Amino acid sequence: MIEQDDFDINTRLHTIVRGEDEAAMVESVGLALVKLPDVLNRLKPDIMIVHGDRFDALALATSAALMNIRILHIEGGEVSGTIDDSIRHAITKLAHYHVCCTRSAEQHLISMCEDHDRILLAGCPSYDKLLSAKNKDYMSIIRMWLGDDVKCKDYIVALQHPVTTDIKHSIKMFELTLDALISFNKRTLVLFPNIDAGSKEMVRVMRKKGIEHHPNFRAVKHVPFDQFIQLVAHAGCMIGNSSCGVREVGAFGTPVINLGTRQIGRETGENVLHVRDADTQDKILQALHLQFGKQYPCSKIYGDGNAVPRILKFLKSIDLQEPLQKKFCFPPVKENISQDIDHILETLSALAVDLGGTNLRVAIVSMKGEIVKKYTQFNPKTYEERISLILQMCVEAAAEAVKLNCRILGVGISTGGRVNPQEGVVLHSTKLIQEWNSVDLRTPLSDTLHLPVWVDNDGNCAAMAERKFGQGKGQENFVTLITGTGIGGGIIHQHELIHGSSFCAAELGHLVVSLDGPDCSCGSHGCIEAYASGMALQREAKKLHDEDLLLVEGMSVPKDEAVGALHLIQAAKLGNVKAQSILRTAGTALGLGVVNILHTMNPSLVILSGVLASHYIHIVKDVIRQQALSSVQDVDVVVSDLVDPALLGAASMVLDYTTRRIH
Repeated sequence: MIEQDDFDINTRLHTIVRGEDEAAMVESVGLALVKLPDVLNRLKPDIMIVHGDRFDALALATSAALMNIRILHIEGGEVSGTIDDSIRHAITKLAHYHVCCTRSAEQHLISMCEDHDRILLAGCPSYDKLLSAKNKDYMSIIRMWLGDDVKCKDYIVALQHPVTTDIKHSIKMFELTLDALISFNKRTLVLFPNIDAGSKEMVRVMRKKGIEHHPNFRAVKHVPFDQFIQLVAHAGCMIGNSSCGVREVGAFGTPVINLGTRQIGRETGENVLHVRDADTQDKILQALHLQFGKQYPCSKIYGDGNAVPRILKFLKSIDLQEPLQKKFCFPPVKENISQDIDHILETLSALAVDLGGTNLRVAIVSMKGEIVKKYTQFNPKTYEERISLILQMCVEAAAEAVKLNCRILGVGISTGGRVNPQEGVVLHSTKLIQEWNSVDLRTPLSDTLHLPVWVDNDGNCAAMAERKFGQGKGQENFVTLITGTGIGGGIIHQHELIHGSSFCAAELGHLVVSLDGPDCSCGSHGCIEAYASGMALQREAKKLHDEDLLLVEGMSVPKDEAVGALHLIQAAKLGNVKAQSILRTAGTALGLGVVNILHTMNPSLVILSGVLASHYIHIVKDVIRQQALSSVQDVDVVVSDLVDPALLGAASMVLDYTTRRIH
C-alpha cells in the first residue's frame, strides 16, 4: 500500500517473527530494536511520526527517544481495554508532541501530565477520507468481494482479533460469533485476524467450521483501504472487536456489534451495540437481529474531516531549535485547564446562516459572539438554487475556518416563517422567501458538512442572540421584536425560548391592532406588520411618491432606484408632514402591539431590534405611557445593540447546545 502511494522507500526492515504468540510479539519488538538504530543514523529525521498502539510502533518510539529524535505520536490518549492501552500510553510518555482525535483523549493526555501546548486536538486523519468516501461508486466493489447477487445493506462485515490478555476467552467468543453468523444466514465478508498472540488458534476455528468454503462467507486476509471503506459504509452491519468498528465506521452510521473487552474503553457513537460478555451464541444472534439493516446518524466523535490540514500546520509550527528535553506538566489537569480556558473560548465557533428575504448570509461566529468572517450573496428565488448556494457557501466557510483556527461545532440557520426546530424543517415560509415550504434544511447540510445542524425562525434567533450576547443576557423573561422587511419576534420565559404547540409562538408581527386596518401579507388586516414593517412603509412611500407628495427640498430619488422605507424616513426628517404622520401611525401600531405583549406576558424587558427600531422607540414609549396599565409602564423598552442578531442567534443555538454538559 505504501508503494502504491508512490512513496520513496529508503529502507526495508523485516522484523515480524512468526509464531503468533506472546513470545513472538516480544521477539519482534527486540528484532526491530536491533535493526532500527542503523536506519535512524542514516536517515537522521527531524521528526519521527509514530501512529497508534501496535507493538511494532513501540519499538520505533523507543529507538527514536533513545537517539534524541523528536517524536510526534498520533492517536494517543485513547482507551480501549487490552495490552494496546499499555503500549499506547508507553508511546505517549516517549513522545514529544501529540495529535489526538477526541476531546476525551486530549483530557487523558493532560491528566498524564503531557504539556498542553504540545497537544493538538485534530480529529482522526482517516476521517478526512472517510467523510468524503460514500459518494463514490460502490456496487462494483461489493460485487467483487461478496458476489454479483449481493445488494447494498444486505451483507455483514466481520473482523475479530485475539485479546492478548485473555486469549482463551477471545477464541471461544470467535467460535460463538461464527456460529451466530452461520445461523443468521446472510452473506458475510470475514477478514482474518491480525498477527497478535492467539490469531493462529482463531484461524484454526475458521477452518474447523469450514468458513473458507461456506457459500455465505467470503474469507480474506486483506482488503485495500479505499475498498474497505466502501464495504463497511454500505454494509447492513459490522461485527467484531476491531477499533475500526467503533471509530471509522461511525462516520457512515453503519450499525456495529462490538464484542468483548478489546474496545471496552473507547468512545462510541449510537451506532454501536456492545456485547461485552458473549457467553452464548443466542446473545450474539439477538444482537444481529437488533442491528442488521439499521441506519444511524453519522458520528462526529473522532473527527470532522479536517485533521490533515491541522496536523500539517502543527508540524510546521514545531521549532527544531528548541531544547529536545521533554517536560511533564504538574500540578494536575484541573489547574491546567483553567489556565487555558480563554484559548478554548476563542477557538470554538459556529457556522451561522441567515436566510433573509433579499440576502443569504453565512458567517463564522466565535464563542464570544465575534463575527470572524462573513459571506453575503443575493438569495435565489428557486428552491434548488437556494439549497445549492447554501451548501456552497457553508462548505467554503468551513474550509476557511480551519485556516482561521476556528473549530466549527455545528451549523445554525435563521429563516423566516414557521419552523419545526426539532426536525430542522421549514413548515411554512413568508411570501418574502418563495418555494420554501416543507423544506428539510438539516439533512442536506448535515450530510454535506458532517456537522450537527439547528434551524429556527428568525424572530426566535434574534431573541436567542439577545439572551446570549445582548441586552437580554441574565434576564429571566423578555421579549424581542424585530422591525425589518417584516415584523417578527421571540419570547424568552424563565430563560427558555417559547415555541408553542405548533411552533407558531411569538408571531408578534401579526398581532391585530385595528379591526379595519390595511391588508397584511398573512391574509388578515390590521396587523402590526401591515403598519410598521419595511414593506408597509415602502407601500406608503410609493403612494406619496406617485402623488408627488414624498420629495421635499434637499432630497431626490434616482430614476433607476426603487422608492422604499428609507426614503419615507428621510422625508420625515426633512420636515415632510405626511411622511411624519405615516411614521407616527406605524410607531403607534407597534406601540399598541407592545402594550398587548406587556399585558399578556408581563416581561421585565422589551428589546426592539432591526433597522427601524431606533425610529420607533420614542413613539412606542409614548404609547405605553398613554395606553398600558400602570403596573407595566415601568418595563424597560430598549433598542438592541447587536449588529447581526439573526446571525448571532443562529450561532447561539450551536454554541449553547454543543457546549452544555447536560442535553
